[in-house]
Amino acid sequence: MDQQPAITLVHGDITQQHADAIVNAANSSLLGGGGVDGAIHRRGGPEILQECRALRASHYGKGLPTGQAVATTAGRLDAQYVIHTVGPVWSRTEDRSEQLASCYRQSLRVAAELGARTVAFPAISTGVYGWPMDDGARIAVRTVREAAAAPVAEVRFVLFGEDAYSEFERALAKQG
Repeated sequence: MDQQPAITLVHGDITQQHADAIVNAANSSLLGGGGVDGAIHRRGGPEILQECRALRASHYGKGLPTGQAVATTAGRLDAQYVIHTVGPVWSRTEDRSEQLASCYRQSLRVAAELGARTVAFPAISTGVYGWPMDDGARIAVRTVREAAAAPVAEVRFVLFGEDAYSEFERALAKQG
């Protein structure tokens, strides 16, 4: 049986992390945006955008579907790869939890295929996409526990705000 990766929480800026792979809460265009996506593109530099444009020109002409993941270079970030995943927009009337869980699962699948040992995640969909932080944290922690496998040895949730850190800390404590 595979050893479960260590799950750690960091209060900080994901673009400043040293990891094999940094996960980007991307929009479907893959061409940058606001929040985490914009910060990763700005700090990572034009190499990331160049590879994203190539992906759009080849496999993802209509954009990356929600819940899927794809990797590019990390450019100037202190990582080898950026794994782009598109989180769902939260809805009061439709349960999109499986799409959010898929973001974490698919990102970990891509990370494992790349041989990444350390993976840094943001709190996907909890910013402008409106997902409630407590539920987003619960889904993230549960999914990572269920999906992570070798060679991934550490999953790091890099949380920008105090509220996000507190909710992830609670989710981690509840799920052992």
